Amino acid sequence: MELINFIFRLGVVFAIFGFLWGIIKIGYNILKATSPISILEDYILKMIQYFILVDVIFIFGSHNELNINQLIITALILLTYFVGKLQNQQNKTILFQIVKNGFPKKESKFDLKAEIVVIVMSITVFIGFIFFPQYAKNRISEWFYESILNIEDTPVFGFIFKVIGFIFVLNMFIKMINGFSQLISGKAFYEPKNQYDQNDKKENNDFDDFEELD
Repeated sequence: MELINFIFRLGVVFAIFGFLWGIIKIGYNILKATSPISILEDYILKMIQYFILVDVIFIFGSHNELNINQLIITALILLTYFVGKLQNQQNKTILFQIVKNGFPKKESKFDLKAEIVVIVMSITVFIGFIFFPQYAKNRISEWFYESILNIEDTPVFGFIFKVIGFIFVLNMFIKMINGFSQLISGKAFYEPKNQYDQNDKKENNDFDDFEELD
């Protein structure tokens, strides 16, 4: 029962952190309204987001005196969360690829190698905090952690985020199963392919063959 309660509260922390980071991201986008965010900026922001998240999750765990089971569960949920984010980016990249002739292609901000590097570095930071917990304490992560606790204790918003946290945990378990199957098969680390571009190339090749026959 204690482990279930820990996982549930962990889901609430993820949910509220996502809300807070979303507000920060909106503010940054407003400041950058005159110029689009580059791919480099996007991944720097993502790295900062993941590092702070890992830090906040570790602080949450340290306040709850993580045992080995909770530590393993926390690491698995973090890994599942990151892999799920990677897969979402892959799906969005495929979805928003414009393939019709006469339309400009939208520049994709998805880079598989960069995604993997950010995930590996984030998990490494989490492992590093286990051996060097003193480095997890800083003003930024502690502000996020305290803000999350304050929102969680708010009567209305706290209840809403508890519901979201419960749904998040269920979704994480589903993604954990799917994620491991993707990792085992290797599909999680394939570059997204534009099926329509392949069809266009095939059609162009067919057309060239037809011209040669004439």
